[in-house]
Amino acid sequence: MGDCDKVAMQLGRLAALVLIIASYSGCASMGGSRDQYLVCPYDTVWVAALEIMKDRPLNVQDKEKGQIETDWIEMTGNGRTYGAFGREAFGDKQRARMTMIVKRANDVTAVSVNEYREQWHRKGGVTQQATKWWPIEPSEEAVDAVLLRLNNHLKERGCSPA
Repeated sequence: MGDCDKVAMQLGRLAALVLIIASYSGCASMGGSRDQYLVCPYDTVWVAALEIMKDRPLNVQDKEKGQIETDWIEMTGNGRTYGAFGREAFGDKQRARMTMIVKRANDVTAVSVNEYREQWHRKGGVTQQATKWWPIEPSEEAVDAVLLRLNNHLKERGCSPA
């Protein structure tokens, strides 16, 4: 193999590596997000948000910043298989965490809910990096369920979506 062939092969490998890194960095920033505005006092929304998120382990509860962040919760995946032979991926485990931001916005309170979801599986290779958590699409249903619970909770207190 000549020097030109070696350089071409190395450039091809480098291009493939850059493409793989770019695709994963795009996935790493995935987050299912919903924003909502409520005609309701900030303190009322904050208390309701804490109450509906209490079924999850909380890492952050910062009222001044308006931030509630959950820890990762593991669950069974959606049954998705991988590869040409439809193999299961290490028990099909997923995990998710949520962040809720509550902000004062003039006469209303703004709420933003984000979910980050990952799947445990093998991505080829024999290194430790080959088997780990990989980002996947967030669950719109999970985000919608949190907002529905929040709306129902706040409706009991006389608040409504803007």
